This record gives sequence, C-alpha cells and structure tokens, in this order.
Amino acid sequence: MTIEAQLNTILEAAMDARASDVYWLPSSEGYQICWQAGGQLRAVETLTAVNAQQLINHIKYNSNMAISDHRRPQLGAMTVTIGPQTLNLRISAVGDFLDRESLVIRLLYEAKVSGLNYVVPAQRQQLAACLNRSGLILFAGPMGSGKTSTMYDLVRQLSGQQLVMTIEDPVEIYEPEFLQLQVNPLAEMTYPALLKVGLRHHPDVFMIGEIRDAQTAQIAVQAALSGHLVLSTIHARGVYGIAARLAQLGVPVETLQEALTAASYQRLVPLTDGRMGTLFDVLEMPQPLHSNAARLMTPQWGRLIDEQLAAGRFTPATATKLKEA
Repeated sequence: MTIEAQLNTILEAAMDARASDVYWLPSSEGYQICWQAGGQLRAVETLTAVNAQQLINHIKYNSNMAISDHRRPQLGAMTVTIGPQTLNLRISAVGDFLDRESLVIRLLYEAKVSGLNYVVPAQRQQLAACLNRSGLILFAGPMGSGKTSTMYDLVRQLSGQQLVMTIEDPVEIYEPEFLQLQVNPLAEMTYPALLKVGLRHHPDVFMIGEIRDAQTAQIAVQAALSGHLVLSTIHARGVYGIAARLAQLGVPVETLQEALTAASYQRLVPLTDGRMGTLFDVLEMPQPLHSNAARLMTPQWGRLIDEQLAAGRFTPATATKLKEA
C-alpha cells in the first residue's frame, strides 16, 4: 500500500467514526494513531516509527510545511478527496524534548454531512426560534461536544435570506453560503481585528468561533446590543457558569443580561442504541443568569436526564455522570 493510500484509509475510518481530530503520537512501541470522536480520545492503530514518519512527511509536504524541521511548531492545511467527499484538513505538528514529532489533523467536514442527533428534538426548535431575535446566543460545553456543529446547523436555516459572517480559528466546517473568515495572528487577523472589519460589512448574523479574551467579549456584546444576531462558543462548565466567565472577561452581568438572548450548555451523550446524541441545558432571556443555589445547571437539566433514563435511552451510569456536571 502506498503512503497516500494508507493515509486515505486512516482518514476514511476516522470519517466513518465522525472523528474531529486524528493524532500521530510517539510511544514506546513506535507511534499510536488516535482519534477524537464523541468527546473521547481513542487509540486505533500502532505504527512503526519509520512508517509514522513517512506519513507525517507526506502530510507536511502536501500542507506546505517544512519536512526537515521536526521540532518547531508548524501549522498547515491540505485538501483530500475520499470517495465522493472532499475533506479540508488543518494540520499542526510539533516535536517533544526527545525530538520525536507529533502531528494532529483537524477534519473539517462539509456542512451538508455535519448532521446532529438531538436527544430532545424540541430543544433544536427552541434554539432555532431564538434566531428570530437579535442579541447574543452563547454555547458552552466540553471540547468535542459539537458546539460549532450546533451553531452551523441552526444558522444554516438563514442561508440565502441573510448575510452570515463567521470568524473562526480555524474554520471548522466549510459552508459556501457563508462569508467565512479565519484568524491569522501572523497577518494581524485576530478575533478583535476581524470583528471590527466584519462590522463594516453589516452582516445580519455574526458567528464567532470562540470568545476567549476581553476585547472579543466586549465587541461581541456591543455588536449584539447594536442589533446584530451574534452566536459564539465560550468555555464554561455549565449554563450558569457563562455569566461568571464573561464577568472574568470584563462584561458586567447587567450588560450581559441586556445583550443576551439565550445561553446553552451541551453534552454529547452515548445512547443505549449505540449512537451519540446531543443534550442541551437552555436558558432563554429574560431569566436570571445565576443560580441562588450556586448550581451550574438548571433544574430542567436533571428532569431531562430522568426522562431519558425512564425511556431507556440513557444507562444509569450515563445519567449519573451527566448529573455530576
């Protein structure tokens, strides 16, 4: 098997598993091929160091990265065609202290194949209805829980009716109907810089990959207050943790309460039929942004889990783990 064919086989298996990332990680036996799917990292194959390096070099060559440099951090991108699908890949490589190179590929699926399995379909309808209003809609959840996929799935219903602009690092899902901008710090294309430029395009909808600093938070809130619909992800451990996180970034609770349309926390959950499903804890305004009992989740979260457990869709272990969130 050629190196190109071997890479395509690895990527095809990762696509079948709906993996978001594929890793080449050095180990005592050589290299482990792992992928991230459903919020879990799973080892799927062991390669010799020689074979793994051949694959890494092939990927780097096709991503315009320096093949001879095995230690310094490098970023690249490439496109592969596997069967009927064209897949955009984002590549990151770096060496450890023993000069053993590791590499990770982010798989950017086309929008039309990035479907979600909503555990409670009415929750999608609830979130979709929020898009009929202006303001800020925030999505929190663990890494790999599908926050970006959720945003794309919801905003896609506006395609062709409104101008949608996305600002991401990197662009994770290719959607030709959207104006998609990618963060590039080396070219001074940061989140705040792109947001400022983006506002001059007067988009109807802003989709921001992540609010990660005070300046981005302030611009996103001001855009929402000025009448735009703004969707973004943010790191928080629960729906009630979103206000606390934005307060750390300098956004007063009173201002957030005025700007916010809805806040959502989501988890990717294993179902008893073997599939993965997305469950949400949704807080629509006007509602208090904090819990008097210092809980991270609303009471509705526990009720939804109990309903799915009673319906036989969650195992007791899954239900217990979700309630510990």
